[in-house]
Amino acid sequence: MPNRPLHPTEHCCQEVAVDTSRLPRRRFLAWLVAVGMSGWHALARTGSAQTRRRVRLGFCGQLLCVVPYEVARHHGYFAEQGLDVELVYFRGGAAAMQALVAGAVDYAATSFDVALGAYARGARIVRFFTTGRLPLFALVTAPGQADRIRRLEDLAGRTVGVSGLGNADHVLALYLVRRAGVDPQRVRFAVLGPNLFEALRVGHVDAGMVQEPALTLLSRSGGRVLANLMDLKQAERFLGGPYEFMGVAVRRDEWQAREAEMRALARALTRALRLVHYGTPRLVVQALPPELVAGGDRDLFEAVLARHRRSLYPQSGRIDLAAARRVADLQVQAGVLSRPVDPAELVSNAIVEGL
Repeated sequence: MPNRPLHPTEHCCQEVAVDTSRLPRRRFLAWLVAVGMSGWHALARTGSAQTRRRVRLGFCGQLLCVVPYEVARHHGYFAEQGLDVELVYFRGGAAAMQALVAGAVDYAATSFDVALGAYARGARIVRFFTTGRLPLFALVTAPGQADRIRRLEDLAGRTVGVSGLGNADHVLALYLVRRAGVDPQRVRFAVLGPNLFEALRVGHVDAGMVQEPALTLLSRSGGRVLANLMDLKQAERFLGGPYEFMGVAVRRDEWQAREAEMRALARALTRALRLVHYGTPRLVVQALPPELVAGGDRDLFEAVLARHRRSLYPQSGRIDLAAARRVADLQVQAGVLSRPVDPAELVSNAIVEGL
């Protein structure tokens, strides 16, 4: 990952020439104290940079998921809390969670369905901070099918592309067609991996569960959006409200030893969430490494972020238990969980409430 650029509150040490002979005694003493304090703070910053606690935080590389974490890194919010955070990218949330359970990273930021699955299989983890309150998916038609598939009910007898059977997008698609009164057996699900944009664009499937920027590009090409779960109003309509998605977990056995560190992480991420909400989209996107921005089109991603940020990201890291239970209920309905899980066993707001 690229090195963190100089934070606006930091500056390089430089010599200042001052003609003290022209200063009245009182002003001279005030200047002397100010210079001394400035030097002390510079030394304190140097020392803190050398003594920051090293932390490894793993997560998947989905672009909208990583925004608060890269903002906290780029703008120095982690460093201000005495942390040197290494953001470790994995190919999917499941791999990041496996790394946490195995001890390869200190924390894992994943979708909540991944945390639920790991917990159901016996992983001793606790989710203590949320950075995403909606699933990053929308169900959209191929451009050539927009006139034929106008409602969810029209998916009967059609082929819908998903990244994988049992994945979050597949579970949500099953729920949406059931909710529309369509027997899921009448819908063919095609496994296309994470990059199903091209197959959908050219019409190899009739509809698909997509993320951004695929949603924006398909809409511009004439695709019809049947359900955009990245929009809070539509999530309330289709899901009943927020749907716990991205957040941070720690190994349960390390809670006590890492509690102060977790509070520092929470403070940094809370500040990042507020910048995501209230900063300009350009300021937010500047924090993202170039290799993460799809196709290098920053203008496109700024437009995507401006459209979705108020819906996708909470303003605090407090976990909504009702939103977590919506995820668990859908997982049970889809037969994905190995056993039923009460999210109250898995999540804790003790860190956020103690800030």
